[in-house]
Amino acid sequence: MPRNRRVNRLLALIALVVVSVFIVRKINHSTPPQGSQQQQDESLRTTFSKHPGSSPPSPNPLLQEVGEPDGILTHIGDSDRPRANATLLSLVRNLELRGIVRTMQDVERTFNSKFNYPWTFFNDVPFTEEFKRRTQAMTKAPCRYELIPKEHWETPPWINKDIVAVSGQILVEDDIMYAKQQSYHKMCRWNSGMFYKHPALKDVRWYWRIEPNTRYYCSIDYDVFRYMEDNEKTYGYVINIYDAPQSIRTLWPTTMEFVAQHPEYVNPNNAIQWLTDSEIRPDHNAIANGYSTCHFWSNFEIGDMDFFRSDAYDKYFEYLDHAGGFFYERWGDAPVHSIGLGLFLDKSKIHWFKDIGYLHMPYYNCPASKKCSGCHAGRFTDAGYLNRENCIDNFFKYVHAD
Repeated sequence: MPRNRRVNRLLALIALVVVSVFIVRKINHSTPPQGSQQQQDESLRTTFSKHPGSSPPSPNPLLQEVGEPDGILTHIGDSDRPRANATLLSLVRNLELRGIVRTMQDVERTFNSKFNYPWTFFNDVPFTEEFKRRTQAMTKAPCRYELIPKEHWETPPWINKDIVAVSGQILVEDDIMYAKQQSYHKMCRWNSGMFYKHPALKDVRWYWRIEPNTRYYCSIDYDVFRYMEDNEKTYGYVINIYDAPQSIRTLWPTTMEFVAQHPEYVNPNNAIQWLTDSEIRPDHNAIANGYSTCHFWSNFEIGDMDFFRSDAYDKYFEYLDHAGGFFYERWGDAPVHSIGLGLFLDKSKIHWFKDIGYLHMPYYNCPASKKCSGCHAGRFTDAGYLNRENCIDNFFKYVHAD
């Protein structure tokens, strides 16, 4: 190839990269479209509820004896109490069969053999007969095996593949896991706002998300779904941690654009201070452009799909989806759920299941309870350097645990 042609092709490639980087950087520093930033900040200050003062971080309650939660409880043998409209939900691949079987053993032993809630498995490809046979053998409850519609899983047509390629390289340089793994980006998007749209769940209200290769350590002798419903809770979690701020640089600015357009969706008793705290990890807040990055680790969550189907959350997800951050960055379902809950839900409806012993490597929720075995009380991680990723104190400080 003549030298001039090689030079011209190289210059064209550089121009494409420069334009793509400029677009990504512009996205990363975008501001809401309505009015000046100062005007919008003032508007948001009046929109969000004010919380005078705050209490200091609480001592680790997991080092104290943990019992069942207060409130109305339905135990085994309470036959007059109907089961909730609920399912155990798992997005899982065929190759994760061993991991989901192990987790099902724990869930059935600690909880579901007593209450017999159905399992619903989702996959973007058909489940194998071996997967169906071995998972059904783990439970007496019915199992459903559902295929995700292509339009719910595939990359949306408005996503620019050239920007994805360039921004993916930026994420790699920032040491973000799964940066270029498109299946991971699709999974985050599906868990953020597509799961509750699946036809198999249209008549189901409650779900307990179950991930393969997770462990459960404590006997649960009350119906967690009935607890949520009878005590007017909407969302339950076990672990509260910081996210990698480089993966969500534009998530909070994009959220603020949405809130500026829809201030009516913000709940007066919101958790804005938990979402925007900058005292403990100011570096996270700075990189994430105003978001603390604290979030509920959503590989365990017990939730009310009526909240996610609400106008507030569903329109919020649609706004995020069209902004492109699930693919241009690596917006995870955990921070997306957490921000949506923290802004649009009354914070008193969020429940910490501190009595449920849980592991999703490398993090634990380990209660001090006679009902638990195999987990050391108070443990958060086996890797000491990761202890700083625990932000449960922030939740105690600004929201309080029930």
